[in-house]
Amino acid sequence: MIRPGARNLITDVAGLRVGNARDDRIKTGVTVLLGDAPFVAGVHVMGGAPGTRETDLLAPDKTVQEADALVLSGGSAFGLDAASGVADALRAQGRGFAVGDQTVPIVPGAILFDLINGGDKNWPENPYKRLGAEALAAAGPDIALGSEGAGSGALIADLKGGLGSASAMWNGYTVGALVAVNALGRVTVGEGPQFWAAPFEMDGEFGGLGMARAFDPGAVAPIKGDDSRNTTIAIVATDAVLTQAQATRMAIAAHDGMARAIWPSHTPMDGDIVFAAATGARALDDTIRTPLMLGHMAALCLARAIARGVYLATPAQGDLKPTWATRFQT
Repeated sequence: MIRPGARNLITDVAGLRVGNARDDRIKTGVTVLLGDAPFVAGVHVMGGAPGTRETDLLAPDKTVQEADALVLSGGSAFGLDAASGVADALRAQGRGFAVGDQTVPIVPGAILFDLINGGDKNWPENPYKRLGAEALAAAGPDIALGSEGAGSGALIADLKGGLGSASAMWNGYTVGALVAVNALGRVTVGEGPQFWAAPFEMDGEFGGLGMARAFDPGAVAPIKGDDSRNTTIAIVATDAVLTQAQATRMAIAAHDGMARAIWPSHTPMDGDIVFAAATGARALDDTIRTPLMLGHMAALCLARAIARGVYLATPAQGDLKPTWATRFQT
């Protein structure tokens, strides 16, 4: 049976920590996933408008097979600088890929668009390098969700987005997901409070509302002007021993969870991307069935994490859209 881990967070995967930083004036933030040791990493992009750093390095045929950290950031292209702040701090700690007498931290990242969300974007200098370093310094086993980290300024079709996480355990393996939800589509069904991810909910983690009784399969939120710049960026992780090719397959499978939780997903205006991380603490007991189940669990965790991120978002001054709680619980 598949059940959530003790925290129901991606940090239930032993050896991983997460840190958040946010700037409430700008309405943006950064989230960093850090390994106690370098971890095997893969990536898969399915959206039509991605913004990324060092994702080419994660292809299975490339020389470097491990990463030191992964970064999710707001800020559109400006947010790619968050990974520089993380890399600088890791280098100061002596972490990174050894090249002669130098160390080069491997820090892939992805960004979402939150530049038109009601925050003050007239910064005197790019704030994301600072936010990246702050998020790394805050890394630990417990994660604040909702309007935190990379989800601080996130918006979806009709609500505030947010940062979500979930975990699952099966046959001794642990899988977790971490996601900043900033989708063009909706995560709730029609005009009601029920989540598209409802069939996969565990222990009432996003309200226990159950499934919507009816919906129009052709209905999508209207697309207008500034709403057409989006992206959902995510990480799935496991404690299993995976090659980079297997980690990439897990990232691909996890996109199923995005499609189950967001209606529609993977649009031309979204930059939907999923990283995968494997810490290698537990060998595969079956080279066919176990990778299949890890991908299945990754999809389940990502769908649940997406709903949790929106469900836990909190209101703030200057918001352009209501939170789920404001709309459906007041």
